[in-house]
Amino acid sequence: MTGGFPSGPATWFIETTTPGDGHFHAVVRTIASARTAFQQADILETVGFGKLLVLDGRMQSSEGDEFIYHDALVHPGMLATKELPRTALVVGGGEGATLREVLAYPSIQRAVMVDIDGELVELCRRHLPEHHQGAFDDPRTELRHEDARAFLEQTPERFDFISLDLTEPMEAGPACRLFSRELYELVRDRLTPGGTMTMQAGMTKVGELAFFTAMCRTVGSAFPVVAPYQAFISCFGVPWGFLVATKGVDPRRISPAEVDDAIAKRLKKPLRYWDGVTHQHSFALPRFIRDAVAVETRVVTDAAPLIVT
Repeated sequence: MTGGFPSGPATWFIETTTPGDGHFHAVVRTIASARTAFQQADILETVGFGKLLVLDGRMQSSEGDEFIYHDALVHPGMLATKELPRTALVVGGGEGATLREVLAYPSIQRAVMVDIDGELVELCRRHLPEHHQGAFDDPRTELRHEDARAFLEQTPERFDFISLDLTEPMEAGPACRLFSRELYELVRDRLTPGGTMTMQAGMTKVGELAFFTAMCRTVGSAFPVVAPYQAFISCFGVPWGFLVATKGVDPRRISPAEVDDAIAKRLKKPLRYWDGVTHQHSFALPRFIRDAVAVETRVVTDAAPLIVT
């Protein structure tokens, strides 16, 4: 049962992470529930993690540990841009937390967020202020509710940073058209020469690496440099994979001291999760993941640029 609320002495949100296992959270109350034009959206208050955003029965983030996910999604790319990032594009990211982290860089002059589901964004604006922290109202923000692929095809603009904060592709889901080589080629072409892209790339759990390795392969077919990494997201109950993709710079070559220096110079706030030591640890994938990526993509996963052969 995925995304259900079984009867009993307590109310629970239950999510299966694989056909054989999953996790559950005790629910205090349902804050909001809506069927948008694109998906079922629920915002729940839980005992362990505070507010949860759940889309089509799949947990997206929690109040208690969203800083881990959003630090990991945004900062490895923002800190690796060749020049100070001035323009950014967020694809998806309905909660507004990815946008929030982008706007933490004073150098950002313009941040475009494209999320096709305006009803979801409004739900998050109203009920998840802890996530967006006013990011939607920042004068540098341009919020657009349209198809992200069409936007990328039509815009002449180039961005220093692009983040794909999308739900995993589900049949008939709003993100299903946004996981393809053609899409990543569009993203590559919309980056400035020293720009970077980041994306979430699914779980990196033992025995469940197929989506992660497929993303490494597909993104690697469009970008000359792809650097995979991971972070443990507590509310998910599993480690989660991410990718940085660039036209040249390799974030794995940035030392811990250089990361800490970049944070001090580029950001206007301290980070709770990401720093130099975390950067080094996150890109140092364990052997079973490196081997799986190498088999799937025929690329290396050390500090050399990844080249698809």
